[in-house]
Amino acid sequence: MNGVRYLVSGDSALTVEFGNEISPEINRKIRAFKLALEAANIEGIVETIPTYRSLLICYRPEVIRYGALIDALEHVGASMDSITLPPPSVVEIPVLYGGEAGPDLGHVASVHGLTEKEVVEIHSSREYLIYMLGFIAGFPYLGGMDKQIATPRLETPRVKIEGGSVGIAGEQTGVYPVASPGGWQLIGRTPVKLYDAEREKPVLLEAGQYIRFCPVSEETYREIERQVENGTYSCRVYEKEAE
Repeated sequence: MNGVRYLVSGDSALTVEFGNEISPEINRKIRAFKLALEAANIEGIVETIPTYRSLLICYRPEVIRYGALIDALEHVGASMDSITLPPPSVVEIPVLYGGEAGPDLGHVASVHGLTEKEVVEIHSSREYLIYMLGFIAGFPYLGGMDKQIATPRLETPRVKIEGGSVGIAGEQTGVYPVASPGGWQLIGRTPVKLYDAEREKPVLLEAGQYIRFCPVSEETYREIERQVENGTYSCRVYEKEAE
């Protein structure tokens, strides 16, 4: 494949690098290559993990040697043009903005000379591509946030951030799936559990999907929270329109 690099990543993994920037086009190549690999069903490949600009391939070296794997990947790459990506889905994530749920919303607004309402409108007006999951289980790394509300991390990180907290760090936005330390500017919180070890599918989101944040009232937040606890809540999911 032209412009692709193969990088050794330990004794049982390699990285297929598609570029040196964060972009939707590179993300599409990664998704297409991942689908092509799954269709090829190469014996010895254990798992594939997408990142911003590459695909990590974990394999069993006793089943397929490194050189043979490279040959197989080149063969798969030659067929990528025939791969049709399915339309990505958009997952709506309800968010209670401001107040105790988003203690830094006022700061973000003041930094940019905006009202809190304007920050919420800007933040919730887009569909954010999930480039990858990482940091902690289910944490989505999102692209596409409006630079109007880009805000630096806190100078001193918080020792504990509640699970479901929605934050901004520089030009990125994201959601903490579980309670953890962190330095992002917190602007809201969702009652939806992005990670739940007791669920059949513990991680809610997938790389290649999109997120749409939907502002809700505190009353609606509490109702959704109750539904989440008793297992009756499902996020609205719809097909993304072609751009």
